[in-house]
Amino acid sequence: MCGRFVKTSSGEELSRRFGFDDIPSGNLFEPRYNIAPSQEHPILIVSEDHRKVSPMKWGLVPYWAKDPKIGYKMINARSEGIEEKPSFRMPLRKRRCLVIADGFYEWCKPDKKTKVPHFFKLKSGEPFAFAGLWDLWNKDGQILKTFTIITTTPNELMKPIHNRMPVILKETDEDKWLDPEIEDPKNVLPLLKPYPSDEMECFKVSSLVNSPKNDVPDCIVAVD
Repeated sequence: MCGRFVKTSSGEELSRRFGFDDIPSGNLFEPRYNIAPSQEHPILIVSEDHRKVSPMKWGLVPYWAKDPKIGYKMINARSEGIEEKPSFRMPLRKRRCLVIADGFYEWCKPDKKTKVPHFFKLKSGEPFAFAGLWDLWNKDGQILKTFTIITTTPNELMKPIHNRMPVILKETDEDKWLDPEIEDPKNVLPLLKPYPSDEMECFKVSSLVNSPKNDVPDCIVAVD
């Protein structure tokens, strides 16, 4: 699964990398070192043929859900069979998005009592995008925009740490993933694959990241 991630690039840097023009005001693009479920994050979608950033809450709430608390169980979506799952069928066809990030955390468990956090990033140091889905929930005047991150099998770098990893899209695949004209899942499912290990790196980090209250630069500093 992917339960925490990082976004440190500025709005200007992300605008150049991902090709959107309007940078929302406020603190949406402030550096974040420990983004956790239920928190708000800038999500990239296509609207009226333009790339647009929209703030959304992490944890997908399907449009048909009776209770928005279901979002706490929907932070990730397994790529295997995703086109058949009631919560994800419609978003996969009509509401695909890019979840902007600079890195993410995963924990290994050397024994039953110990969890060791690791930080994963691209060797290039560039920001990237997770393959995501979003939805709009509107009940009794309450409106929620929410998202989930799609996961897949681990690459060779991730295998010693965890048996799942988030889908990181190749930059050349991002347009296809966002294309609203593509609604047949068979045209986008091949994109949901492990990112090449040789283009990534990881290292151990402090247990500071275990608590989402700790959202500081020390979270991504390597430790012995």
